[in-house]
Amino acid sequence: MSVASAFAADVVKPKSIDSYEVKEFHSDSKKYTIGDIVPDLYRTEQYNIKQWQIRNLPAPEAGTHWTYMGGYYVLITDADGKVVRAMNGDIFYHR
Repeated sequence: MSVASAFAADVVKPKSIDSYEVKEFHSDSKKYTIGDIVPDLYRTEQYNIKQWQIRNLPAPEAGTHWTYMGGYYVLITDADGKVVRAMNGDIFYHR
């Protein structure tokens, strides 16, 4: 094995943003999963994350927006606050 190939084997590939995705999370002493409805507080304008790009979040689909709950970024529907997707808050530090 050459030095170059040995070095290449030690190079760590960056994590995919999909590795931050979670199927369940806790916020306000309650467990949430995909499909659950979030409390009205997290549907207010104050919790609507408009600058999702700087948090390394994927673009919200039409009719959804990102909110922040207990250390997690949560994609919810505009109409009823249903959880569509959730990401560990560490995605903010993804490079």
